[in-house]
Amino acid sequence: MQPERARGLCSCLTSHSPDVVFLQELIHLYVRSLKKRFAGDYTFIEAGKEHYFTGMMLKKSRITLLDSEIVSYPDSQMLRNLLIAQVLFKGQKLHLMTSHLESCQENAVERMRQLRLVMKRMRDAPDDVIVLFGGDTNLMDCEVAEVGLPSSVSDVWEQLGEQEACRYTWDTQTNTNKGIRSKCRFRFDRLYLRQASSDGALQLDPDHMSLTGMEMLDCGRYTSDHWGIYCTFSAVC
Repeated sequence: MQPERARGLCSCLTSHSPDVVFLQELIHLYVRSLKKRFAGDYTFIEAGKEHYFTGMMLKKSRITLLDSEIVSYPDSQMLRNLLIAQVLFKGQKLHLMTSHLESCQENAVERMRQLRLVMKRMRDAPDDVIVLFGGDTNLMDCEVAEVGLPSSVSDVWEQLGEQEACRYTWDTQTNTNKGIRSKCRFRFDRLYLRQASSDGALQLDPDHMSLTGMEMLDCGRYTSDHWGIYCTFSAVC
């Protein structure tokens, strides 16, 4: 990521001031840059130390980190894993999850294997816990259909009415960062939600979803080759 693109990310985070940030393809140089800017307000969790990796930022004034875990994908050829943070929000337990699933069409079998692991962890979380997953899944709709979502897990984009304006997070028709000649659009980045089912537990109801990072920077590139997802929720007793 170029310095101007890093500044674009910082500007986006400052503008939205999110409670939780799921980050993909981090490298240590830019983790240091983010920490220098936001360490006073956010707790940082990283899922790796080499190559590139995922991470989270949790707003200290709103989210209390209890524990975190990195779950390896045993057959990944790309060092991919699942990062899980156990947190408290308004007294409610949440498991926050992010992952960058195996890339490329030829790795569909491994990607679906990873999705099954994610769904199992979401389904098997304790009944008094809300689970929210967000990440770069690289998934095609047919792959999701083949794996299937547990009945307790919802796709947040679908839950909000499948708005066309925020369908495609990988869009080489508009985003020219990769310089790809073929023009393609996919919904690679997804949010999945499993509500707590125990009596008296808080519920997170999705309110709004939009794409972010769509402004071209002065350097002629975008902050990322993916559009980001900005999503808001209401906490309901």
